Amino acid sequence: MVEIKRNRFVSIPLILVFALNVYIDYRYAKGNIAYTVILSLFFSPLYYLTYLLLSYRGEGSKLYGWKNLVERLPAVKRPGRHVRFKEKFLWTALVLMIYFVLSNIFIYGLDKAQIIDVFASFRSIFAGQAGSIMDLGIGPIVTASIIMQLFVGAKIINIDLTKSEDKALYQGAQKLLVVVMIFVEAVPQVFGYLPPDPAFISALNGAVPGYGLILARLFIVLQIFFGSYLLFFMDELISKWGIGSGVSLFIAAGVSQALVLGTLNWVPITSGQALSVLNPPTGALPKTFYLFGHFSSIQLFSGGLERIIFSPPNPLIALLGTIFIFFLVVWAQNVKVELPLAHERARGARGRYPIQLMYASNIPVILASAVLANLSMWSLIFWTNPTLAHVPILGHDFLFGAYPTSALATQLNIQTTSPIGGLAWYLQNPNGIANWLFPMLQPSVYQAQLLGHPPWEMGVHVLAYVTFMVGASIMFAKFWIETTNMNSEGVAKQIQSSGMQIPGFRRDPRVLKRVLDKYIPAITVFSGAAVGFLAAGADMIGTVGNASGTGVLLTVGIVIQLYQAMGKEQLTEMYPFMRDFFGGL
Repeated sequence: MVEIKRNRFVSIPLILVFALNVYIDYRYAKGNIAYTVILSLFFSPLYYLTYLLLSYRGEGSKLYGWKNLVERLPAVKRPGRHVRFKEKFLWTALVLMIYFVLSNIFIYGLDKAQIIDVFASFRSIFAGQAGSIMDLGIGPIVTASIIMQLFVGAKIINIDLTKSEDKALYQGAQKLLVVVMIFVEAVPQVFGYLPPDPAFISALNGAVPGYGLILARLFIVLQIFFGSYLLFFMDELISKWGIGSGVSLFIAAGVSQALVLGTLNWVPITSGQALSVLNPPTGALPKTFYLFGHFSSIQLFSGGLERIIFSPPNPLIALLGTIFIFFLVVWAQNVKVELPLAHERARGARGRYPIQLMYASNIPVILASAVLANLSMWSLIFWTNPTLAHVPILGHDFLFGAYPTSALATQLNIQTTSPIGGLAWYLQNPNGIANWLFPMLQPSVYQAQLLGHPPWEMGVHVLAYVTFMVGASIMFAKFWIETTNMNSEGVAKQIQSSGMQIPGFRRDPRVLKRVLDKYIPAITVFSGAAVGFLAAGADMIGTVGNASGTGVLLTVGIVIQLYQAMGKEQLTEMYPFMRDFFGGL
């Protein structure tokens, strides 16, 4: 273990702040010592991590203050050999099956009837299942990635990702941040959103009188932590031993399941009641065939067609929109600029380096959606939590996000987790034209969808959402390209190290960088804007299965990239010298 130089005096103000934190916990716990200790233990690791970061006084980034800690974190061992395609495929399939199994294991001791899914609007792209040990899905992984990218991109953390040691430290720090984010997202949910079962609390009270509720909540948090951390290892296992990205595969699996159910589900909208024209099948195709078969011609032309084509759930327009999005993304994924390459050792061996229209992949829109999901979660918590509702500025503030009571939600036919005002409402994804376009065109008929807002404000809501998705996707595209060495400098070094060169130019990374500078920076911004606009446009059209347009966009892109990754794996097995070019063993 390396000895790290530290400024020990940094601990003094941190100890004072921690003491104040303990006093606040004591007041919140109303003098309950056990509750105070548990709350203080929850916050103490954050103070320790802050101390390690701020007290470092050696050379390089402040992140080196975490060096000894991140090196001790468990990790999936990288293979020291070339992993054959069949083995990678088996690992990928095995992890995907484990994911589906874990998504259907519900948290023990949970009151299932009282579950509130704070990620309801983003469940399809956050993967996982509400109330299961995979409740958080990929949320902590993506949120940790966002924080690290923002800190590095804004130069708050000064680190050189072209150096192997700095890059390893960056990845280790991100792993540590995932652990922190699991608790940050899990703990608030057990206070009203994932409540313990009263019978479970009573059983614990029988064993430890007076501490049943505390222990039940702690037990639920530990189960969520186990599921989320296991998901993190599964993602790492696929990235090192499998094909593609685990996070992407989990998203594709969840969205695909929602799309299949949304298209083919024969279960009636209100389960437990017989099928009828007032209670048709849920799936888009069964619903369409059923209503066409049971409506008379008069009923069809007096509102029946409008109900089949536009009325949720899963109207026909949503199915057509999903198909349109599918073909549009397939086309966009195949638009690319190809740079000619020649191999210096294998005479006559030529190839092309493709710079795709979607150069930044679908990562930017995942990160943008994760920001919105966290905004939705925290605005809901600050609005409804009895304690956090009294926090200045954020607590129960209409400007941050307002949510309906149970009675109002029933009256408006929406969920209590759906915002009705504030920033959370303006940035909520519009799910289909029936939720935003028709209310603007016929406000008197679709007044319920307006939620008390004037039609022009609905237009501002849609514009704000599209602007955010495009702007955030551009920002994250630029950060992603820099942190993954896909910028001009990184690609130039990759081409040179593989023995390839652009015909007609000197084999110099600086020359290659100047050539690539004509394409990569511009296409990075364009790809970020394109993927953000596609995601926002898909949400506005609507999709079946409540998968969200963003989810469909991501899934199509993920499937195409998985197909391309499988092709690359087979290519490197046929031509081993190509492994250096792709950066593999």
